[in-house]
Formats: sequence, structure tokens, C-alpha cells
Amino acid sequence: MRRRTRQLLLLGCVLAVVAAPFAWSQRRAFVEPNVPYDGRFTFVRLRYTQGYRMAWSADYPAMERNFMAILGDLSVMRVHRKGSNVHVLDDPELGRYPVAYLTEPGYWYPTDEEAAALRRWILKGGFLIVDDFYFDRQWAVFEAGMRKVLPEARIDPLTVSHPVFHSFFSIKTLEGMTHPATPAAKAVYLGIHEDNDPAKRLQVVINFNNDIGDYMEWSGEGWYPVNLSNDAYKFATNYVVYGLTH
Repeated sequence: MRRRTRQLLLLGCVLAVVAAPFAWSQRRAFVEPNVPYDGRFTFVRLRYTQGYRMAWSADYPAMERNFMAILGDLSVMRVHRKGSNVHVLDDPELGRYPVAYLTEPGYWYPTDEEAAALRRWILKGGFLIVDDFYFDRQWAVFEAGMRKVLPEARIDPLTVSHPVFHSFFSIKTLEGMTHPATPAAKAVYLGIHEDNDPAKRLQVVINFNNDIGDYMEWSGEGWYPVNLSNDAYKFATNYVVYGLTH
């Protein structure tokens, strides 16, 4: 009996260690003060108020810090390395920033006011990065929310030839990445274009069955293969550069 108890305790400790990056990183109650606008690139994360309210904070703020350090070293961009912003979807201040990140949209239920505000931001030139969700149930929640934002939009699969995958790094393949929670979720990349015309500006890029934020958050801790973390930074960098130049 004592041996069985020891085995169960050991198993519990192992599971706790393995689950640590997922459980700890996925939720963050404390929100740091937004950095004041000064023209430097600021990473903007969207906070939704309906649904699972802490889902928006997955990987916050370590992912932002790691990504801004890489982006600042890779490029000549002036970036806020030690600060980032969190805005609700209908915050007028969002209009100062051309790129925003929405995570875990499988728990996102925008209000009518939030959907209308996000629609205005996108139509004025905002570029939305959607990340960290997988399988049909979460897709259905995301799609319903996106339909409120852009009712006439068509969600198209993206191929590796799309300009968003060549705006900084030239990405050779879209194969290989999976959602960190399960290798059964094979990454798929989709997008929404202006006027539903693939020749026009990409307004929304969607990382389905993927979570580049988690790969970036833990890139220095050895939890994931280096190639997956490197790919996550490449995708994220391309998205930002595309959003700033289109």
C-alpha cells in the first residue's frame, strides 16, 4: 500500500512538472500598465470581456518580452522591449496601433459594441493576428465571433506563396508545426482579405491548430524543440512586418 502511495505521489509530481508551462503560462491575473504612445512599435494584445475572461492573457507577458527582444535584434525597428499594451476591443486608443494579437479565440464572445469597434479598426488598416486554438469546437466559437466582426468576410486557406510568409523571412513550408497541447492538431494558416480578394491586403491572419505565442514564451526554457520556437518567431516577425507595410 505504501509503495502504491509513493508511486502515485511520484506520478503526481511528474505531471505537475510537465504541466507547469501550460498551466502557469496560460493565465495571468495581473495586467501591467500600458506604455505611453511614442511612435515606437508596441506589441498590442486584445482583452475580451465576454467568455472565459482570462483566456486573453495566455502567455502574457513573457511572450511579448521574448518576441520584442528578438524583433528588436533582427530588425532596425524601434520597439518597446520592456513594455506592451493590453486594450479592450472598443478602446479608442487601439486606433494608434496598426497590429494587434488575439489569443485563445475559442473562448471569445465579442459584444456587439466590441465587434463593431474591431471592424472599424480592421477596415481602417488594422492587421489582426489570431493565435492559440485548435479542433472544431474552438473553431466554431472563433468563427461565430469573427462573423460578428466581419459578417461578409470569407476565411481563406493560405498557401506558402502568400506575401505574408515572405515579408521578412522567406518561409519555405507551412508543414511541421502543431498546437503544443497535442501533436494531433496540425497547424493550418488562414486569412481574411480586403473585399474577399486574395490580391488585396490581408486583414486577418489565423493560426489554427497552433500556438506560436506559447512556443515564444518558453523558447528559452527548453520545453519545446528549438526548430518549433524558431519557426514561431519567424511567423510572428513576418506578421508584424506585413502588418506595418500593408
